[in-house]
Amino acid sequence: MNQFNLFDTVKLTQDIKTDKTDKGDVISKNTTGAIVEIYNEGEAYEVELFGSWVEYSSLGDVIPSNTKSSHAFVETIAVETLYPQQIALVTPASQTVGIRAQLLAILDELSEDKLNQVRDFAETLR
Repeated sequence: MNQFNLFDTVKLTQDIKTDKTDKGDVISKNTTGAIVEIYNEGEAYEVELFGSWVEYSSLGDVIPSNTKSSHAFVETIAVETLYPQQIALVTPASQTVGIRAQLLAILDELSEDKLNQVRDFAETLR
């Protein structure tokens, strides 16, 4: 059974060595991210890890920013495959992602037979 769910916000419980970042080869403990894939029923998780607030300059360069800028976004520093002991839950997806996104994520994992059952049930609700 999954310890974490798709789109949960998590943080690293230890430093992670990687060669995928342009800022060095270590992503620090407590860096936050979001679960974007679940492998083998929770054996491992693909986690998009986030850095600082940034935005694009008028020349198209990425520059530092803050939450007050309407053009700001959080920079993705890496997408890593991590194990449950390497991450801790910060905020469950149920508190950050809408119900439609949650349902779409679940539907993507269902067999055709189960999708038909869900469709039939949804039609009875409608």
